[in-house]
Amino acid sequence: MSRHSLVRESSQLQLRLEALNTARELAEGVLPDEELQSVYDVLERAASRRSLSAGHTVVGFFGATGSGKSSLFNAVSGSELATAAARRPTTSEPLAGIWGEDGSGPLLDWLDVKERHVLPPVSGFADADSGLVLLDLPDFDSTRVENREIVQRMVGMVDVLVWVMDPQKYADAAVHNDFLRPMASHGAVTLVVLNQIDTLNAPDAAAVLGSLEGILERDGLGMVRVLGASALTGDGVPAVRGAIRNVVAQRAATTQRLAADVAKAATGLSEVSGQGEARGIKGNARSRLASELATAANVPVVVEAVQRSFQRESARRTGWPVTRWLLRFRPDPLRRLNLGRSDTRPELSRTSLPPAGAPERARTDAAVREFADEASFGAPGPWRAAIRGAARDGRDQLPDALDQAIAGADLKTAKRPLWWPLFNTLQWLALLLAVGGLGWLGVLAALGYFQMPVPEVPRTEGWPWPTLMVAGGVALGVLLAITGRILGGWAARIRAAGAAKRLKAAVAAVAEQRIVEPVDVEITRLTAFNAALKAARPH
Repeated sequence: MSRHSLVRESSQLQLRLEALNTARELAEGVLPDEELQSVYDVLERAASRRSLSAGHTVVGFFGATGSGKSSLFNAVSGSELATAAARRPTTSEPLAGIWGEDGSGPLLDWLDVKERHVLPPVSGFADADSGLVLLDLPDFDSTRVENREIVQRMVGMVDVLVWVMDPQKYADAAVHNDFLRPMASHGAVTLVVLNQIDTLNAPDAAAVLGSLEGILERDGLGMVRVLGASALTGDGVPAVRGAIRNVVAQRAATTQRLAADVAKAATGLSEVSGQGEARGIKGNARSRLASELATAANVPVVVEAVQRSFQRESARRTGWPVTRWLLRFRPDPLRRLNLGRSDTRPELSRTSLPPAGAPERARTDAAVREFADEASFGAPGPWRAAIRGAARDGRDQLPDALDQAIAGADLKTAKRPLWWPLFNTLQWLALLLAVGGLGWLGVLAALGYFQMPVPEVPRTEGWPWPTLMVAGGVALGVLLAITGRILGGWAARIRAAGAAKRLKAAVAAVAEQRIVEPVDVEITRLTAFNAALKAARPH
C-alpha cells in the first residue's frame, strides 16, 4: 500500500475515532454504562496503539488445546521457541518472536509480553528489520482462568489474528461463539489456518476446508482467508508465511484492526440504541401545549378578573357621582388575586390563584405527556425515554414557574382610557348643574316659606330654569353613566383580550423554557448521535 493511501486511511481512522467518541459522549445517561465503557475501552486502546510503533505489526497465534498452535508458530517463525516455552510454568505467558527490535519495547510493554526473542531473518518471510512480531499465546480453552484472560485481552489488542484449528475441533462452538463470531467485523485482519492437514487424505481435507469456510461464512467471516497447513510436514507453511508477509508489507494492519474495532463498537452502540429519528417539535404541538397549560394555570380566571376589574374601575371613574362611591365596598377582582398591583416587584410576587388541584395537575400531565410522545415519535426506545424524561423533569417545575409568569405579566392595569377624564368631568358638571338647580329651588322655597317676595324665575317653554337644571343634571348624569357602562364593557373586553394574549405568551415562554427546550435538546442530541454513529462506521 502506498504511503499516500496509508496517510489517507490513518486520517479517516482519526475522523472515525472522533465520531465514535462524540457518539459515546452524546449517549451518556441514555445508553447503558457498560456499553459506553466498552466503547471507551476501544478508544483508549486505539489511542494507546497509535501512540506506539507504527512500524511494527503484531500477529497473534490463537488456538485450542491440541490444535498444534505452538508447532505452527515454530514452523512459521523458523525457530523452536514454543517448544522451549512448553517447559515454562503452567501459568503460561505470551511469547514474542521479533524481527526488528528497535521500537518494539514500548509496544510489547503495552501488550504485557515479558518473554521476548529477537529472531534471525527467515528467507522470503521476515528480514532483520521487517517490523514483525509473532506472539504464541496460551490455549483459549485452557482450564486456567489466567490463560483464558490473557487470550481474551490479546484478542482485543494484537494487529492480526491467526486462528489455528485442527480437523477434530474446527467446528467447536467455543471458538466460534466466544471469539470468531463477535469479531466478524475484523475479517480484514483475520487469518484461519486448518493445521494437521497431513492427517487427512486429499478429498477429506478439501471437505473439511469447505465445511470450515461455510461455518465461517455463517459467523460473518465469509471473506476471511482459510489455509490448510501441517506444522509437522511443512505442507502449507509457505502459504501461511506469505499471507502474514503480505499483511506486514502493506503496513495497514494496525489501522485496519483499529478501524474494525471502531466499526464493532459503533455497531454495538447502534444495536443498544436502536435506529430512527424523532419526529421533532411541530408548531401545532407547541401551540397545543401552551394552550393546555394556560387553561390549567387558570389563565381564563385571570382574564375574567381583568375584565371585571376594568368594568369596576370604569364605573368608578365615569359613573354617577351620587352612587359611584358605593363601588368602593366591592372588592377589586384583580387585587383579590394579588395581581395588577404597582407596589410589588412582579418577579418576586406570587398570585393568590387557587393551587392546582387534581384536575389541573391531570390536565398538565396529560398535555406534557402528549407533547413529549408526539415529539419523540419514531425515536429508538432509550432515546424516547430520555425525551420523555426531559419533559417530566420540566413538568415538575411548572406550577411555580407558571404562577410567577402570571404574576409578572403586564396586564396594562395602569393604563387609563382617555375618555375617562372627559366623562368624569361631564359627570361632575352635570351634578353641579343639578345641585345648582336644587339650590335655586331651595332659595325660592325658603323665600316663600318666610312670606318674602319671591322673584320671578326665567322659564323656557313654561318650564322654570331651576327645575330644568335639576332634571337636566340628573338626566345627563344617568345618560353618561349608562354610556360609560356600555363603553366600559366594550373596552373591558378589549383589555381582557389583550391580557389573555400577554398571559398566554407568558405561559408559552414558560412552556418553551421548561418543556420545549429540554425536549428539543434531547432530540438534537439524538440527531447528533445518529450522525456521529454514521460517521464512525465504514463508508
